[in-house]
Amino acid sequence: MNNHHNTRRKKQKLTPEAQFRSTLDHCSKTKNLSAAISLYESSASPALTLNNLNSFLYICSESLSDPETREPAIDFGFKLFHHHNSENFKPNEATLTAVARLAAAKGDGEYAFELAKSVKNYAVAPKLRTFVPALICFCGAGAADKAYEVEEYVKSVGLHLDEPELAALLKEVVYLHSIDDLIIYFEGECRCGKENKVYEYLHKLRGILRGVDESTVEIVESWFRGKKAADVGLVSFDPDRIKEAIIRMEVGGMDLGGLERVSGSYVDRISPQMEGVVPADWLGQHSEYETVVDGANVGLYQQNFAEGGFSIAQLDAVVKEVHGKSKKLPLVILHKKRVRSLLEDASKRELIDEWMDQGVLYGTPFGSNDDWYWLYAAVKLKCLLVTNDEMRDHIFELLGSNFFFRWKDRHQVRYTFMKGNLKLIMPPSYSLVIQESEKGSWHVPIAGEVSDESLRNWLCVTRSGSHEAENISNKNHLTNEEYGNGCNNS
Repeated sequence: MNNHHNTRRKKQKLTPEAQFRSTLDHCSKTKNLSAAISLYESSASPALTLNNLNSFLYICSESLSDPETREPAIDFGFKLFHHHNSENFKPNEATLTAVARLAAAKGDGEYAFELAKSVKNYAVAPKLRTFVPALICFCGAGAADKAYEVEEYVKSVGLHLDEPELAALLKEVVYLHSIDDLIIYFEGECRCGKENKVYEYLHKLRGILRGVDESTVEIVESWFRGKKAADVGLVSFDPDRIKEAIIRMEVGGMDLGGLERVSGSYVDRISPQMEGVVPADWLGQHSEYETVVDGANVGLYQQNFAEGGFSIAQLDAVVKEVHGKSKKLPLVILHKKRVRSLLEDASKRELIDEWMDQGVLYGTPFGSNDDWYWLYAAVKLKCLLVTNDEMRDHIFELLGSNFFFRWKDRHQVRYTFMKGNLKLIMPPSYSLVIQESEKGSWHVPIAGEVSDESLRNWLCVTRSGSHEAENISNKNHLTNEEYGNGCNNS
């Protein structure tokens, strides 16, 4: 009874400002535009804090997708911004981003761009999301040159476009060329001249993506089905230049020949993260290995049942399979605490002693993270890594998702035990990125979760008459001959 009384007293003590903020928070959570407008108009004081203004603008920007609330959201948002912008606070990045979205929704890409650029006037660090409304607005309006201007400005402030923005630019170029095809047909003259932009954006997508979204793939496919793609390919295709570019690429090529070049780059990035974590002399004592095994991951695989525990049998199966395939014993990384526990079990002691005598097993020190050891060893020694660990923990985020996941694609060996039988799933012999071969063909991986990379769908565009055109069988396979007639092999 007393607690109930105290709760009522606390509610009664809310100041008008606190009650206003509480109601606004609820409007923001539910994205209720009409309730937010009513709250503002019923307020005795029109003055707002920056935080409150940003909440109102957020609600407005989130109401743009609904046709019924789109116009009221634009009108109310601009009313708030212009009325309160002259008060004793300066807009921050969230303010400018929300208003830029309203401007873009109104079709005013110029104003959206000016708002985005104005972040520098308030000593605010720019973010990509502030520039996206202007870029998307220009692309949607067919103002390609203005979209390219936004793209260049984004680059100048140290930001990089993501897939949705690059896809919008790519779509704009493809659209302009489809219009040009009609102009050529009726007038015999081409206006666009931006065909190289397509390949520029493909390479930018290649640099940031492991798999390409279906909607982006449709844009890419529509380009290669067009007449201009065939013409450009016939004029600009230079096998020697493409081969030279592939050799220079840090990650790429259609085979494992580039594996050593790839690894060297990762060592330079990962090594500084390891300083002070892995003993400096440790790796010099373990330089002969070709495969590293995440012992804990293998031993605990599918052991989450009542009688389950660390399975030394599974780990032994992996050691034997790796030895059988490579004729070299792997390096098994396991925490010392786990090693000590295994040695205390008489049924396992002999095998553990044998591994230690052979140099197969390394116990990481107490207080250390064994993940650092198997990762560092695999990278530094240019080894394959046997683990099902998805490597999503914060320590892996330190390495940078883009380059790290490419290394992972090329070096991680996954495994399964089906009815007790081990199967090692080797990494694919190619990088999971958009690729242009030295024969001028393009291969685009389609994003999506797959249990085995061999099952992933790719969009394949090959030049007629090439060996690739004869050998590739994929349900998304185009050849140069198909650009004009829109056929699709299956």
